[in-house]
Amino acid sequence: MNQILSTAAPKAAAPQSISEVRGALSFIRPQNTKPVFHSAALTGGVPKVFFEFEEHTVPIGDMREIADTLSIDREGFELLRHTTAVGDLYDDEAVDNQYYAEIEALLRRRFDADRVVIFDVTRRSDGGAGAQNRDGLRGPAWRVHVDYTVKSGPQRVKDILGEAEAERLAESGARIIQVNVWRPIRGPVQRAPLALADASSTRPEELIATDQVFPDRVGEIYNLAHAPSQRWYFAPRMTADEVLLIKGWDSLDDGRAQFTPHGAFKLPDTDETAPPRESIEVRTLVIIE
Repeated sequence: MNQILSTAAPKAAAPQSISEVRGALSFIRPQNTKPVFHSAALTGGVPKVFFEFEEHTVPIGDMREIADTLSIDREGFELLRHTTAVGDLYDDEAVDNQYYAEIEALLRRRFDADRVVIFDVTRRSDGGAGAQNRDGLRGPAWRVHVDYTVKSGPQRVKDILGEAEAERLAESGARIIQVNVWRPIRGPVQRAPLALADASSTRPEELIATDQVFPDRVGEIYNLAHAPSQRWYFAPRMTADEVLLIKGWDSLDDGRAQFTPHGAFKLPDTDETAPPRESIEVRTLVIIE
């Protein structure tokens, strides 16, 4: 489950029959103009959306049953066991000084990386107004999306590393992977789990570029339009000793997974008295020179 990436895109996995639930996911409805939304950082609360979306109930498979075969280069995500020594993931200082180091070490090992650059952390909760962050409260991301696009992925690298370093890495043939590390703060997760699309089951025309407006810049993400051919997975009852690695963008475009759509959903027959889903996600650049 923690294999090192090969230099070639992995072959498609043979279809397997696994347990599944049926859950409603929120998809963008394609339109004639480019969609746009104002981010939580801009609104100070719930993002303000200027496009239509629609729910589709889809089968969502139990990824635990195929966890040993998952590849971030094929499906676009992996489920790993990884404990943290941080007692309180709401403690910003502990996250900065201890948790980041743990995540960096994990990704260095996983990808045999030369460098891991952490550039963002977000906590989310479906309880009350959301989870506390330095820039405000955040709830689950219910709409199915990808954090970066063919345009915004390279631009984010320039923003974080500087144009000179980004250019040096590009000219040297280095590979840069944007990876999100998603962990429950408390478990097991009983509400609002994360659903992830098998990247090999999505088509480019289903990824709808959308402007994301921040206080100081305009980014771009993909929202996902629904298609019956998409395959969806989740990890039931995730614990705080597990993480999902989610690929947001890859500088290599050679047939392997480049983007991984994901979004929260309500489990059928969810017990509304169950503890809220609380999670923390760390956004990183994994650099392989």
